Amino acid sequence: MTPASNLSPELEAIREKVIAGTRISDEEALLLFEKASLGLTGSLANLVRERKHGDTTYFNRNFHIEPTNVCVFSCNFCSYSRLYAHRDEGWELSLEQMMNIVKSYDGKPVTEVHIVGGVHPKMNLEFFAELLKKIKAHRPGLHIKGFTAVELDYMFRKAKMSIEDGMKYLKEAGLDSLPGGGAEIFDPKIRQQICADKVDAEGWLQIHETAHRLGMHSNATLLYGHIEKYHHRIDHMRRLRELQDSTGGFNTFIPLKFRNKDNDMSNIPEVSVAEDMKMYAISRIYLDNFPHIKAYWPMLGRQNAQLTLSFGVNDIDGTIDDTTKIYSMAGSEEQNPAMSTAQLVTLIKQAKRKPVERGTLYNVIKDYSSVDVNNIETDPALN
Repeated sequence: MTPASNLSPELEAIREKVIAGTRISDEEALLLFEKASLGLTGSLANLVRERKHGDTTYFNRNFHIEPTNVCVFSCNFCSYSRLYAHRDEGWELSLEQMMNIVKSYDGKPVTEVHIVGGVHPKMNLEFFAELLKKIKAHRPGLHIKGFTAVELDYMFRKAKMSIEDGMKYLKEAGLDSLPGGGAEIFDPKIRQQICADKVDAEGWLQIHETAHRLGMHSNATLLYGHIEKYHHRIDHMRRLRELQDSTGGFNTFIPLKFRNKDNDMSNIPEVSVAEDMKMYAISRIYLDNFPHIKAYWPMLGRQNAQLTLSFGVNDIDGTIDDTTKIYSMAGSEEQNPAMSTAQLVTLIKQAKRKPVERGTLYNVIKDYSSVDVNNIETDPALN
């Protein structure tokens, strides 16, 4: 990269550190948020992204099971859940109904099932262990990524189990890895205002650390664009970076945009697309020890997710297949979130990137860079 003579000395110093591959500080991250142009943050994030992955952009073939949207917790930002006292307004799936969802993918080349939902008092540790066992018995090769730390914390406390014993129990039942949900913002004052009654930052981090110590991988998220400030985002990412230094167990970081439809924070305007791109870019620069940065396209919309590929992102999640309602209920652009493999490959190619199908742990399944998208849905070798 050529020198940027119009930069302030502080920003030029940060730029030089990123080019050299040196870790930036919290103070430098704050400067990027407050003072850097979108062009600068984007170019630096793209440098880091291409240093790690070149043009490779990952996706996977997955589907979601959402056991229930009934929840004992009342997060102000949530448009998805229904309080247990009003559970007639929500849904509660039986083991048989969830297995029918799994069986509907028999013969299809999905590699992952993602299981998350509300915290239902009757869906306890034993209930979900039985679900895991049934899925593994039916389709042993399907990777099960399941349960946020919020769900796990409740399950373990209700079962009077330690985090370690609870994680071992679910791992033995068939749980392979953890999603990153429930992290929201770690700062206790912000957390008290938006999600006061669920597991705190220390509990979230302890559950993920325990999973890592047991040989399981996990993801991490951050909910941005509500009442938090830039320094809250950086504090959140610092805690993740420190845990990753210790365990190396995180696969990917996923910034999640606050959407304001039909929730108790609807008075707060959503941030701009430019702010979205800055969040992705700075997370790629700051989280130097995270292998991947993911844009969750059902939340951003597919065009904006495509744009993130120029701002540090190297993963846009999966096919989803209209099996998640979490963001559509909050007003995201994607009201029926499903993309075929051909659509995902086309989206990535349009951004001049190389589409690569992956497994949950980023094992390469197929490089689609030289595949004709018109043949993907009809060629049995690709399905």
